Amino acid sequence: MEFTFTEDQDHLREAVRDFLTRAADVSYSRSMIDDPRGFTAESWVQIVELGWPGLLVPERFGGLGLGMVDLVPVLEEMGRVPFAGPYLSSAVLATRAATLLGLDARLVALADGSTRGAIGIDEEGHGNVVDRVRCRASRKTGSWRLDGVKPIVIDGHTADWVLVAARTQQGLGTFLVENPGERGLAVGVPSWDGTRKVARLELHGVEAEPVGPEGDQTAIWRRIVDDGCVALCAELIGSMEAAHHLAVEYAKVRVVFDRPIATFQVIKHKAVDMLHRIELARVGTHFAAWAAEVDDPRRSEAAAMAKAYVPEAANFVAAECIQIHGGVGFTWDCDAHLHYKRAKQNDLLFGYHGIHRERVADFYLQPA
Repeated sequence: MEFTFTEDQDHLREAVRDFLTRAADVSYSRSMIDDPRGFTAESWVQIVELGWPGLLVPERFGGLGLGMVDLVPVLEEMGRVPFAGPYLSSAVLATRAATLLGLDARLVALADGSTRGAIGIDEEGHGNVVDRVRCRASRKTGSWRLDGVKPIVIDGHTADWVLVAARTQQGLGTFLVENPGERGLAVGVPSWDGTRKVARLELHGVEAEPVGPEGDQTAIWRRIVDDGCVALCAELIGSMEAAHHLAVEYAKVRVVFDRPIATFQVIKHKAVDMLHRIELARVGTHFAAWAAEVDDPRRSEAAAMAKAYVPEAANFVAAECIQIHGGVGFTWDCDAHLHYKRAKQNDLLFGYHGIHRERVADFYLQPA
């Protein structure tokens, strides 16, 4: 199978890289670590003007009408920084959820950037992220009310609305919670990665609007999570490449015993091991993105394989970047910790890699 990007996709990558270099490089990401919102209004306006919030939105709703493969170079470039802002939460996760749930009116506002959304699916516990949802929705006096906690909602405290997965008598449903931050329902909390803000969403008898098709929406939420896993992996490809480049360039200039450490065999082995994992992660992620875009029968399996391998590989690459830097790698001034923290957090989102290994095993253990 040919995994080479098209000319248009390469141009899109160049445009994203150019924007990040000019307006949102690593120094911008660092400046957002202590910012409660995690982004500036100016940076979001610039992204909106470029049309990227509508990348996954169909053209009939004002978007660019592109697919998951087109999204990959965008997220890879953002992962290099690593980018600070609500692009993943709104333009990817909320947009995919709104699309799959048939929320057409929401897509228009997402595409033009006038509103930003988020999704609430992750909960405490072990196992498949969809299966462990315990938040409940019950109908009382004609309205639906939610009871539960979503401890990790990416950008939930700054989003205009959140799509919450909750249990009903019919199975898994989706409920719209408007302005969670303003209402005090979503509060920003500390996280592994200071460049990516997360919120704790507490719902105790909160009235919410049911959205999406009637009946059990478990299959839809599994698809949302699968596509989210692919997006997280694409981001980590860029982060790994940046960490590898950072380590190699440092090894070229760090002199020990009158020799650059890049000439030492042990450093060469580390660099090659890092590159090996990057290339395997790249292939798996690109295949998973293609499978998601064309709705290949192996789509869910490919997403599970990517999420099972890529975050673990990213943890390894980022850790080796720190090791090659030696003592410098443990300092705040070195960018290595930014990539290590992004790898750690992306590993935990939508289920850590061990859970997805179990998913992969289940695919092969199913009876023929």
